[in-house]
Amino acid sequence: ENVALESTRTIEIDEFVDRSEIDPRYLIRPYYLVPDGKVGHDAFAVVRETIREMNNVAIGRVVLTNREHIIALEPMDKGLMGTLLRYPYEVRSADEYFDEIQDVKVTKDMLDLAKHIVNQKAGHFEPDKFEDQYETALIDLINQKRAGKPITAKARPRGENVVDLMDALRKSIGREAATATEAPKKPAKKPRKAAAGQKEMLMPIAGKKPVKEAAAKKLAAKPQRKSA
Repeated sequence: ENVALESTRTIEIDEFVDRSEIDPRYLIRPYYLVPDGKVGHDAFAVVRETIREMNNVAIGRVVLTNREHIIALEPMDKGLMGTLLRYPYEVRSADEYFDEIQDVKVTKDMLDLAKHIVNQKAGHFEPDKFEDQYETALIDLINQKRAGKPITAKARPRGENVVDLMDALRKSIGREAATATEAPKKPAKKPRKAAAGQKEMLMPIAGKKPVKEAAAKKLAAKPQRKSA
């Protein structure tokens, strides 16, 4: 409590930098930023259009949850996106992990085979195609509990050691070819709409509470390992 800071509900802009200068390892989470009050709209629009035309990112500071954070501001449509950044001491050196990786000579055959698979699976990033398996399993577990059904622990799948990478790549191509010759399947079910998880705050700047997530997500999630 002695070191906790009071939320100032304002963002102080310190400098403007090129987007390429921000190492992805420093990124934490994004927020939507919107102006607060009639007066705030003018300043908000000036900042937004200036960094948009100059293709820059505004770097500033904001106090959230009793702590000062670094924040990067970028234009997004009519608003701004603010991304919280890590402090340098929070980013671990890659050398701690990569130093022990062996130097392996990649042969042309391996590259050609891998490129063939990449070309077969080339597509566009569509987040709706991916399902949060943990959330789905958690909701199913909650529904079983509510229905009074017995809960049984599922056995952990055993991983298989891949000895020959080339053989694994060839098998992958074989599976792709077999799938292509099969009869067309029924249209896949339309993926369910993802629950709103994006955050928002006001700028310049009254901090709004984060958008409420789906009811199932009110349960506390298990803490994840600290990344980067």
